[in-house]
Amino acid sequence: MLVNIENIYKYFNGEPILKNINLSIEDKEIYGLVGKNGCGKSTLLKIINGEMDFDKDELGNGNIAFANNLKIGFMHQNSGLESGCTIKEEIQKSFDELNKILERMKEIEKQMAELTEHGKEYENLANEYAEKSAYFEARDGYNMKTKINMVLSGMGFSEYDRSQIVSSLSGGEKTRLALAKLLLEEPDLLILDEPTNHLDFKTLMWLEDYLKGFKHTVLMVSHDRYFLDKLCTRICEIENGRLTQYNGNYSKYILQKKSNVARQLKEYDDQQKEIAKLEDYIARNKVRASTAKMAQSRQKALDKIERIEKPDITTQIPKLKIEYDIEPTKVVLNLEDCDLTVGKGMAQKRLVESINLELRRGQKIGIIGENGIGKSSLLKTILGINPHNKGKIEWGMNVKKSYFDQEGATLAPANTVISEMQYRFPGTSDGILRKVLAGVLITGEDVFKPISVLSGGERAKLCFAIMSMERGNLLILDEPTNHLDLVAKDALEQSLADYTGTILLVSHDRYLLNHVPDRIFELTPEGGTLYEGKFDDYLKQKQQAEIQLQTENTEDKIKNLEKPAYKSKQQRREQAERRNRISALEKEIEQLEQQAKSLEQEIAGGNSDYEKLNENCIKLEEIKKIINEKTDEWLELSE
Repeated sequence: MLVNIENIYKYFNGEPILKNINLSIEDKEIYGLVGKNGCGKSTLLKIINGEMDFDKDELGNGNIAFANNLKIGFMHQNSGLESGCTIKEEIQKSFDELNKILERMKEIEKQMAELTEHGKEYENLANEYAEKSAYFEARDGYNMKTKINMVLSGMGFSEYDRSQIVSSLSGGEKTRLALAKLLLEEPDLLILDEPTNHLDFKTLMWLEDYLKGFKHTVLMVSHDRYFLDKLCTRICEIENGRLTQYNGNYSKYILQKKSNVARQLKEYDDQQKEIAKLEDYIARNKVRASTAKMAQSRQKALDKIERIEKPDITTQIPKLKIEYDIEPTKVVLNLEDCDLTVGKGMAQKRLVESINLELRRGQKIGIIGENGIGKSSLLKTILGINPHNKGKIEWGMNVKKSYFDQEGATLAPANTVISEMQYRFPGTSDGILRKVLAGVLITGEDVFKPISVLSGGERAKLCFAIMSMERGNLLILDEPTNHLDLVAKDALEQSLADYTGTILLVSHDRYLLNHVPDRIFELTPEGGTLYEGKFDDYLKQKQQAEIQLQTENTEDKIKNLEKPAYKSKQQRREQAERRNRISALEKEIEQLEQQAKSLEQEIAGGNSDYEKLNENCIKLEEIKKIINEKTDEWLELSE
């Protein structure tokens, strides 16, 4: 157990945001912390990290206990590095301890070499060297460079100049670098608050694979349901200030919670019926002399009943139902050899060369692609908001479009929520408009808020209310789950899954892409490729295509090697010499690695002959250097 939390509270302005929190954080588990915005998730993370004090109950109970020498690494939401160091210098700080040990080992080697006598001083140095060498080896110190290259590449920094100053990076780049640095530090407890912000699909999938193999414990807050599904072994939900733990990933948590609430509600109702019967019997019989004793007995039984708490079923869930009145033609939309261009005049830039896509009635297509490829611009081009220079965009008959813009640019900032609805749907009674708004949890005085002061989530909900009133048979959605909490995301996903019309959807929400679309359209600079199935099906098809390509490339290389007639005698002789040298190097490397292993075992054995120990340490370093040189030569020849 790394952290044990017992009966802690947290009050703000006299009101409890966290109530009687109990949680044991175990080693080598991945915890997902979920709950509505403002429920106290980030507060709990800060308490665990020691950034914020916790409160106790009225009796003074409440405690947090930590494992000895626990190393915690915390990445705050949207926090990036601010540094005047280069990328290389900053990332090297992850290995400050190991680098200091390595420097000390080099100093010891120099001091031992300068000593003419092998007395007590030499013995002490040899002991210190053996101790530090074992520590350095145990923490995989010799692979520091490999680890740095792997993590920087995975986090999207493979093409970056590592002499670039950190402060010159963008906000998203600083956040990614901070996460890379934290991963390399390998804390016992890694705490992440919204780690998937600023990450594209490629980086997200790399991070998922990396954390799956992480040797320690992870505690994270995330709104990325796919990420939680892929990684988490336990889900902790904060609801009404209380924490409930569920075993398994996000999907299992959803099922368990529904089952638990249903069971607890039935048990509560059954108990209430039993209590009502006892109370009725007592009330009718306690005044009669003949039945007073029986009533007293029933009262004692009633007093002993351990009351079941009524489950909270008051959590408000948005209710969004989108319907339409007329069916469009079979082909709703056809793009033929259409380019994707942004900007005007000299600043004009072509993002995609040629797009071909046919959208049929009832299809639900999810559009994905790298950041900056122009996914949102494609939707605006289709809608005629942005121009295109070549190709055709043809609409079917009876198509009624309803567009969700992630920026809410179609809303008038000066309007109130209700006046925006009145402007868009003249003649509709305020009662109906307010009922639709209530369905997306915009109620009471909130309907009179100016759109300019709405949060991102409130603006999104207003747009969904407008869409439900528009009754479109084609929904064009640009990042619809941005700014929504998990409850709202689940509700929207269910609405889109139930919708029987046609959907064209741009999203980074892989959970949504795995449950709503029936096809995935991947946008690239050359054009686009349509994949049948949901997001996981797309991934499988991509992997199969990559394997097939690798197989074909390997077969081509083999065929080329089998064509000696196209090579001169000199080329064939050089090729034979290269093969012989590769074979010889492999044998030499294998022998050297065996020698290194034997020396490591001898050094670890704690030989009391310190002169011999020193010789072995020096020899081991020399052998490792030779292995690296011969490995580099082998790689060069193999290419």
